[in-house]
Amino acid sequence: MLVFSAPWILLFLPLPLLSWFILPPVKTEQNNVLHAPFLYYLKDMLKSHSFTLHGHIRQYSLAALIWLLLVGAAAGPQWVGAPIFFPRDGRNIMVAVDASGSMQIPDMTLNGQELSRLAAVQLIAKQFIEKRNGDRLGLILFGSKAYLQTPLTFDRDTVLYGLEDSTIGLAGELTALGDAIALAVKHLKDLPEKNRVLIILTDGASNSGQFSPLDAANLAANAHIKIYTIGFGADSLMVPSAFGLQAVNPSAELDENTLKLIAAETGGHYFRAKSLDSLNQIYNQINQLEPIQQDKIEYRPQKALYPWPLCIAFLIAFVLLAKHTLPSLKTIFLRTFGES
Repeated sequence: MLVFSAPWILLFLPLPLLSWFILPPVKTEQNNVLHAPFLYYLKDMLKSHSFTLHGHIRQYSLAALIWLLLVGAAAGPQWVGAPIFFPRDGRNIMVAVDASGSMQIPDMTLNGQELSRLAAVQLIAKQFIEKRNGDRLGLILFGSKAYLQTPLTFDRDTVLYGLEDSTIGLAGELTALGDAIALAVKHLKDLPEKNRVLIILTDGASNSGQFSPLDAANLAANAHIKIYTIGFGADSLMVPSAFGLQAVNPSAELDENTLKLIAAETGGHYFRAKSLDSLNQIYNQINQLEPIQQDKIEYRPQKALYPWPLCIAFLIAFVLLAKHTLPSLKTIFLRTFGES
């Protein structure tokens, strides 16, 4: 709906009409001190104009419209949108996703089609992010190095875009798990203490970075950040060999012990996801462990509209000024300087 931040300014709307009837007419002096030849030409031109009733009505109407637009702009018109509800005490959740080279292993299936691990994570994590209405979410991608893909924000669409835009090997081929935790601590440590959460998904062991996973977990524990760790990857994958298809364990390098220790150090939980269904169930469990607050506050987005009437008023005034002034100034200039 349309509202005004200063509606009392609208009381000035009848001011020109009141001044017309109340104030006495201006008395003009006939004694000319300065001789300006072009003033005589301007006087003759004004006398020669035939102003019809229709012309007077049009001019007064445009003047009234300009005054209405200026007063309306000064009153601060705003468009107030539909209410948006946020939890009073929403959580700050950082999601760290492994984007190393091993995440391209196609050991996930959806409707009979093979998916890479990263594609499966993008699909399931998207559903988790969409459900966290009112929480502040962020995204970290890590490989050989860790970097912040999306800062903490209430805008879930931005986080989803960052997740969909992530590609395998973008951060390197190795796994800097400790650096990912340390980076999350850096962005979570100054936020409300009770609502700092880090969700880590990885399919391997930490083999890169400046921080060891356990040292980084100790930093997170001191900052009161709860970490949920997810070990991802199937137990079996059929690969072609010289003797035909052979079953291998694509998750042989998954360091479950370290992931368990990280979760235990920070008061979180460790989960093992071997398929799309199990990963989806894990995110549902995390939603239950970190429920969305039901006590909500209302927020209405506001958009200032005053530039529109202000620009329209100046545009009309400029057009009128150009229409009535430029031809007269041209004639005055030619007569004055042409005679000299």
